[in-house]
Amino acid sequence: MATRTKPAAEAMARVLVLKRAFDANPSVVFAAWTAEERLLRWFGMHSCTIDARAGGMFRFGLQSAERYVQGNYLEVVDGERIVFTWAEENPDGAPSHETLVTVTLIEQEGRTFLTLHQAVFESLAQRDEQESEWVASLARLAAYVVSE
Repeated sequence: MATRTKPAAEAMARVLVLKRAFDANPSVVFAAWTAEERLLRWFGMHSCTIDARAGGMFRFGLQSAERYVQGNYLEVVDGERIVFTWAEENPDGAPSHETLVTVTLIEQEGRTFLTLHQAVFESLAQRDEQESEWVASLARLAAYVVSE
């Protein structure tokens, strides 16, 4: 009998879910994600252009290297949720493999609990690399929102 692969389980392994609490209310955390001047302060990029509304686009120049990412906002619910595509640019400017990112914000006792869900990566290595970058970015965000 041939061994069957489990495509659903394999795909779930290439999903990233991060949770983090912030000492700020959701409106402050949300603004940090959706206002260009605020995003530049914490995200770790040298440039950004955003149109944070459903149907809008973004392009970030990441400081960690001469890398650019781009995407489209699919859903933007004030203070609650942001859904967008995410793809690094190839040298010719075309997007590479695209993932879907959902950032959910929930207020509890004056704090914001953020869940970041990103899927589906092409490989576990890519997921792990993106995880370390998000963890660092969310640490910068935590420091930023406390100062706001």
